[in-house]
Order: sequence, then C-alpha cells, then structure tokens
Amino acid sequence: MIGGVLPLPQPDDLSSLVLRTDFTDDAAWAEVLAAVGDDGATYVSDRRYAGVTIQALVDVDAAAAEDDKLTYLFIADAATMADAERRLLAVDLFDEPGRTFRVPPSWYADVSANLSIANLSFWEFADAADESGTYRGSGAE
Repeated sequence: MIGGVLPLPQPDDLSSLVLRTDFTDDAAWAEVLAAVGDDGATYVSDRRYAGVTIQALVDVDAAAAEDDKLTYLFIADAATMADAERRLLAVDLFDEPGRTFRVPPSWYADVSANLSIANLSFWEFADAADESGTYRGSGAE
C-alpha cells in the first residue's frame, strides 16, 4: 500500500483494467458495465479505491514489482458517472505516467484491444483526442 492506496489489481489476459473510483451512483456504474460489455474488460469495483487520485495510482504502480506493473488503465470516476455518455478516463502508467484522455464506451474496445497487444501506444490515442480530451476514433484530430 502506497499513500493509503492498494496495489492495482491485475487485469485478465488481453483485457484492460476498468477501475471504479466513484461510488455515488450505482445505476450509472451499471450503465458503464452494460455499455462497455464483457469483452476486454476486467472490472474492479472496490470501495477502497474511492476517490483515489491519478497521482496515487501512478505512484502505486511505479512502486509495484516489475511483473505487476500496468502500462495503462481505465477509470470510472465522478466525471464518468455524471456524464450522460459515460466516458471512461484512460490513464497512462508507462510512457507519460499520469497522461489522460476520455473514452466513450463505443470506442473502449478499439482502444483497449490496441493497447493490450501494444499495437498502438497510449500517446497515439491521446494525441488523436478532440478538443474536449475525448478519443472518438482515428479521424478525431
């Protein structure tokens, strides 16, 4: 535990970690689960991660054993729960730790699959995000 934050759970093989950090709206969380679906996602809904900061997640990942480090994760935070589109926050933990962009559930599978097999780098998606910081496909520049 670093700064009161638990180590990050390991996602299932060839899937991405989707970490819930906001517990104010269970119906919104259910919408996230339904919109993202089962393919390519390892969901963690543990109140011990409530309100965790991006920096705390970066720090706990940096302190992890080499085999336990993640390169990225997705967060269902307060903004996700308040957003009608339920955009997840993608967080880089490897190249530029702490860099983020938003991902609508409709683009989650594309981003997750490409990141999980290292077909594309985090920065490629982040650089293609629109003015709101949301990735909406490769033509979103």
